[in-house]
Amino acid sequence: MVERKMNSLVKWALILFFLISIILNIVLIGLHSSRSPKCSAQRVHPLRGKHDERSLVFADLTLEEYSQVQQYMLKQKDLDISTKQLTKPSENFLFLIDRSLPKKADVLAFLDAKGAKPVREATVVVLHGAKGYIKEYVVGPLPNPIYYRDVTKQRYNMDLPISSRLVTIGEYALMFQFIEAEVFSKLKKIMKESFDTDEKKTLNAFEQMPRGVRAGDRKTWISFFRNMDGMYIHPVGFEVLLNHKGLNASQWRVEKLMYNGKYFNTVEELKDAYDKGTVKKIVYKETPDYGSLRPRNKPLQIGPQQFYAEGKRYSIQNNHVLYLDWSFAFGLSSVTGMRVFDVRFKGERIVYELSVQEAMSVYGSVTPGMILTKFLDSSIGIGRFAHELTRGVDCPYEATYVDTYRYIDVPVPMRFRNSICIFEHNMGQPLRRHFADFFHNSYGGMANSALVFRTITAIGNYDYMWDFIFYQTGAVEAKVHATGYISSSYLVDDSMKHGHQVAENVLGNIHTHFINFKVDLDVAGVKNMFLTKDMEYVNVSLPWMPDRFAMVPQLVEKQVKTEKEAALRHGTKTPRYLHIASNTNNRWGHNRSYRLQVYSFAGDHLPESEPEERSMSWARYKVAITKQKDLERTSSSLYNQNGMWTPAVDFSKYIEDNENIENEDLVAWVTAGFLHIPHAEDIPNTVTVGNGGGVLLRPHNYFNEDPSIHSADSVFFSPGAENSCDNNRMACLAQETCSPVLEPFTFHGFERV
Repeated sequence: MVERKMNSLVKWALILFFLISIILNIVLIGLHSSRSPKCSAQRVHPLRGKHDERSLVFADLTLEEYSQVQQYMLKQKDLDISTKQLTKPSENFLFLIDRSLPKKADVLAFLDAKGAKPVREATVVVLHGAKGYIKEYVVGPLPNPIYYRDVTKQRYNMDLPISSRLVTIGEYALMFQFIEAEVFSKLKKIMKESFDTDEKKTLNAFEQMPRGVRAGDRKTWISFFRNMDGMYIHPVGFEVLLNHKGLNASQWRVEKLMYNGKYFNTVEELKDAYDKGTVKKIVYKETPDYGSLRPRNKPLQIGPQQFYAEGKRYSIQNNHVLYLDWSFAFGLSSVTGMRVFDVRFKGERIVYELSVQEAMSVYGSVTPGMILTKFLDSSIGIGRFAHELTRGVDCPYEATYVDTYRYIDVPVPMRFRNSICIFEHNMGQPLRRHFADFFHNSYGGMANSALVFRTITAIGNYDYMWDFIFYQTGAVEAKVHATGYISSSYLVDDSMKHGHQVAENVLGNIHTHFINFKVDLDVAGVKNMFLTKDMEYVNVSLPWMPDRFAMVPQLVEKQVKTEKEAALRHGTKTPRYLHIASNTNNRWGHNRSYRLQVYSFAGDHLPESEPEERSMSWARYKVAITKQKDLERTSSSLYNQNGMWTPAVDFSKYIEDNENIENEDLVAWVTAGFLHIPHAEDIPNTVTVGNGGGVLLRPHNYFNEDPSIHSADSVFFSPGAENSCDNNRMACLAQETCSPVLEPFTFHGFERV
């Protein structure tokens, strides 16, 4: 009886197991069949153009070339060069190796007329501390260099004094040692009671620039901040003026100190006042960690992501990019940053060079560390600080990431992984569209997909996001957005005249941002002219009512023929339409041209009466048009920051000769930016929204119609055809949906920082 019951239980258990198995298999099959297929990593549609190895004429130096140039220079025993990172200012230091670009005429002959390939060369900057000057050398040919020549006078028409040099890592090391020995160690009581420092807990330093008030000065106000996340918004109220003009640190001295808004001539004077109670003491207390970017709440969601359903529509080979009808070469200068060359649309060159030139800020303050500050970032190195981009944050997850190599203030060339990103991006609004609801019913439109070429440079407290964007209309946009930390100062009497309080005892200091771009447009060739267009109201009689008048807008056109006339200053009324134009016409008889459309919220430029203004004279102009010259390659220089009073490059001199610009090869120097009055929402970080500027290069009668009408992204349908895929790929997107194949997340940006 028991055995019969056991057999029955086993039978029912087997039946139940069999039924559960069937149900599970049905569920699994259903899940598998409903899962989207993986998107193809391969390109579904062929590229419209072919890569051109001639783009290498613009290419940055390779890792091997950097090493070859360094070793060649070390073999020049008469130069007596050191490459040690802690080289002293009194020694000769190989500071920079960068690409030396060939002359434009030679490049165009090579690209367009089967001319000889230009010689590949490098620029080398040597700080000759032992001799008291700076030299720039051209080294070549590459690879395997066999010559070097001094080009300092040729490029700058002046000798470069050693006082115009950057502060190297070697000099910084000596400065920190000096401050420790001559300031901190002698003020231990103040440092402990006011700032809670000891052998393990230190303060961080941030400097004022320029370093002095006249040519030859090297006197730096150093402000101190708490050693916390976002140190730039944790000032402590202690600043030191260090005179480090001498090439030997034994000649250095402390000239002034500021403590809680009061000035002292010596360390002993401050110490005595503190002990006697004649200065208001700063009493240390813990500070909230308001500068940290650690999420206040645990991230629980992933935002919208874009992916490529049919493979990427762009391709990168060496330094050459193809995207739909576009092609261009790219590079990244350690000094000036991002740049592109030989930009073509449908095979026709539109831009020879589009590049970042300079980023400048002028600060206001009552405290010495900020009161005279005027930062010129190319003098520190804009491209130098292009670190690794974070996948999915700095650029879309599916972007293509490119490594770069640099040699600036280092003992060996360095690789910066993933420091450029390139991606196609749906801009989130239609490029064009129309819904016809009168007479003929139809819908026509096109998504605005464009290619973005990006890098981000973290220069001290600020992070600048640089974008060059290539649209299917034939337009190119160059723009910048600023983020990162504001610079701040300790709140003392009268501070509020120069900004807003953003934390306890912290002032966010008012400052300007000016950004300069070089735009070398070649519109249907190199023989171009500068045209302006605007409007005016004209009182006209009505043709059918001659005695009746009306104010009617009318087109006003003008050709500008000289450089001085084409230097359009900030703060003056300028024509709204600015064109680099060709003498050739489109089908409708108008000059083929590209329009420079600047968008900017720039503050006022530094008055020209100030002695430092010449070093940033490019910022006088919203747009300045000059005749192209190979010796007028940049609007600023590596030496302008510390030689502001006798700048190596004074841009205004490009305009002083007032050359003719009719039927000439023209360059537009475009300045954009914004005024920044820091506010509470800049804590912890300034956001990119609303903080930026740039320029759009837009075709204006260059074509006979909008070229995007030929794009495969166009959509059109009329009543009854809404679900047809013939001219509307969106109608079938649901049937074609696939899931992306994602690269694993990696980050190496902290290596060797």
